[in-house]
Amino acid sequence: MIWNIIWITALAGMGGTGLGGFVSCLFRKDSSRTVSLLLSFASGVMTSVVCFDLLTEALSSNPAAANVWLVVFGVLMGYVVIALLNAWIDRKTNHEVAHIDENHPRTADSLEELTHANHFQEHREGRQPRSGLFLAGLVMAAAIALHNIPEGMVIGASFARTAQAALLNRGGITMAIIIGMHNIPEGMAVAVPLISGGMAKWRSVLITALTGFPTVLGALLGYGVGAMGPAALALSLSFASGAMLYVVFGELLPESILMWRSKVPAAATIVGMLTGLIIIYI
Repeated sequence: MIWNIIWITALAGMGGTGLGGFVSCLFRKDSSRTVSLLLSFASGVMTSVVCFDLLTEALSSNPAAANVWLVVFGVLMGYVVIALLNAWIDRKTNHEVAHIDENHPRTADSLEELTHANHFQEHREGRQPRSGLFLAGLVMAAAIALHNIPEGMVIGASFARTAQAALLNRGGITMAIIIGMHNIPEGMAVAVPLISGGMAKWRSVLITALTGFPTVLGALLGYGVGAMGPAALALSLSFASGAMLYVVFGELLPESILMWRSKVPAAATIVGMLTGLIIIYI
């Protein structure tokens, strides 16, 4: 049972980000508009998943009024935990990149800043001490892990809510497919700045695929907590929902709009939401 969850999640996480890295090799270096649309679309899909599936399931697992407050607490906890971790990483890395200073708004406006690949590239090109290259790589991996762990929790919790039925249930498989689709533009967001910085394409794709591994860890965590009972399942689903809401509204959507200052990303988000709705209910 657990092994099936692991390989399904690995396919969605590492396979999705790896595919995004491979696709990025086919585009020219300046593919910000393409990534912007894909990030907006993926954000819409994930918003649908959170609002029309995860939170609905969390609320229905125990119809008591107290469960509403449990779900609210879980969402806030997930949002705050990921936001604080992300803020800590930003604080530790921004001072090493000349583009981030007191005269520049504290917000990402490039793919490099979204994935912290600029921090990695500064060390790799020798503009910062070489001794920090390994740490820079760890920081970039940690930033991506923050995005992928809650996504894995969603897959794990989706399997946990039907743990008494056959493992290969529609809900868990559907969620893995949705997460895999969502990871494609995230993989592009990781690979594009690395390739643009001069890294070999095969190495960029490999690193990108490896950033999807934390999805497996998140799946095991989500399944383990969700299988403890209705209250734990509700908390697991709501925590993952809050974490994903931060990723969508605090990272992906602002980034997609900054990369392409147009109304088009908003339209892509709506299309993504409708697509997510169709996938969930049909």
